[in-house]
Amino acid sequence: MIELPFGNVFTYLPQFLFPNHQPLFTMNTRISKRMTFKLLGLLMMGLTASAQAQTSYKIGSVLSVTGPAAFLGDDMKAGMELALEEINAKGGVNGKKIEWVLYDAESQTQKGLSATRRLLTQDKVEMIVGGGNMSGMAIAMLQQTEKANVPFISTEGSMQIVMPVAERHWTFKSTVDDDQVVERIADYFDKNNIKKVGMLADSSGFGQSAIEQWKNVAPRRGLDVVYESFNPSDTDMAPQINKLKAAGVQAIVCWTVTPAGVVAMKQAKTLGMGDIPFIHSYGFVDKRYMDLAGEAAKGVLLVSVKFPVGEDLPANDPVKERILELNKAFETRFKRRPNQFVAQTYDAIYLAKMVLEKGGADKSAVRDAMEGVQNYTGVGGTFNFSATRHSGLSKSDLVMVKYEDGRFRLADYK
Repeated sequence: MIELPFGNVFTYLPQFLFPNHQPLFTMNTRISKRMTFKLLGLLMMGLTASAQAQTSYKIGSVLSVTGPAAFLGDDMKAGMELALEEINAKGGVNGKKIEWVLYDAESQTQKGLSATRRLLTQDKVEMIVGGGNMSGMAIAMLQQTEKANVPFISTEGSMQIVMPVAERHWTFKSTVDDDQVVERIADYFDKNNIKKVGMLADSSGFGQSAIEQWKNVAPRRGLDVVYESFNPSDTDMAPQINKLKAAGVQAIVCWTVTPAGVVAMKQAKTLGMGDIPFIHSYGFVDKRYMDLAGEAAKGVLLVSVKFPVGEDLPANDPVKERILELNKAFETRFKRRPNQFVAQTYDAIYLAKMVLEKGGADKSAVRDAMEGVQNYTGVGGTFNFSATRHSGLSKSDLVMVKYEDGRFRLADYK
């Protein structure tokens, strides 16, 4: 053991760095050289961590990249990755890089909640982007983010994620609301003189939220709707489709993001309802489902944001250029075409960038900045938020598409 004449340094440096802690040393402390270097190392680690905290913003995400919802999660993860790479390559946010913390919820709500808790309490993120690519999970997650006063941009579909706004003060959404999708379908029915509709919705939060909106919109739009439900894992839809057939519906609308939607497409054809419009919601705009449906996909319409049919849009459409740019960048980076789920998360990350630029580490200022976003042209549409509306997209951002020759094509623009 040796005496170290470093009393003043070790007494005041720790107090300068960590003013709420007691001094680590006094002038007469006797310590070994080895211990001295260990303590110096700890001090340097503290300095490094502090410097890192001052030079980056931390965004947390929960996605399901394994489990049943992984077919969405993989694409949503890729959309976030590309956006973050672009932003950081251009200097980040106000000169600070974005640090991304991603957890896999494995398509299980409880794991998504555990991941959310960790992001809030351990990772100390500035905001959370992505709610597990499952509406029910996002709704469960927001209970924690609201309590913690942390901004949350959901990339999931259900309108209940942001409604009622009074109870979703910190929650926003990069997807279009169910009521706007229903209104867009109602516009199509008006143009084609369709009055009686069959509504097939799964029993998930996504499907049941849609039923609520149809019950609100249908009477106002003069539509008579017959409702039938199914479980997301169902492999036989014949009973429900036969009931719709007996009711004499003029069109069928299906609301799900599960393979059961393929079953419904096929059985509608085989049960003699292939000559009436069959319309899928925006959650089913996925090439893999259309390929799985095969011949049954012919003639099927889908409500969608404009992204999947960017090439078909008129030259003066405000989002066309952004879509074509993302298509090129995504294909270069991932060697495949992007889909609308890529667009949802890509837009969400850029929205996060915009509000971090204004609010920085002040979470309340970030939240307020989200409500102030107006006329932001993304790849999914033109975003407008407000104090009374926490979903940025509207009916004008939606089109009807069809699947032909291995890709989606524009079927009805307005």
